[in-house]
Amino acid sequence: METTRQAKIARLIQKELSEIFRQQTAKMHGTLVSVSAVRVSPDLSIARAYLSVFPSGKSAEMIESINKNAKTIRYELAQKVRYQLRKTPELAFYLDDSLDYIEKIDSLLKEDGKEQEEGQA
Repeated sequence: METTRQAKIARLIQKELSEIFRQQTAKMHGTLVSVSAVRVSPDLSIARAYLSVFPSGKSAEMIESINKNAKTIRYELAQKVRYQLRKTPELAFYLDDSLDYIEKIDSLLKEDGKEQEEGQA
């Protein structure tokens, strides 16, 4: 169960990380990174950020690159939240593939719908 404090810190980190990634991806045309969720550990020492990458073909290399630069990203985050948080949590980045999952389900449902229409005709 997430406490109110954890939820507030998660929202703050999500907002600031989104801004950091927006500024960074503006330099790389054609790539978009969005922060879909942030989960903070109960002791507020670790923050797990779930990222959605577009186009999804670049997602593996993008997550790898972001994890390599996690210390730099944490420093940038610390500069932005230094008046709200005493200590900035360690950051861990994970791929959020829920959009790909939804897209796959939609395509399967469409195929099933076409098969049923052909079977009735």
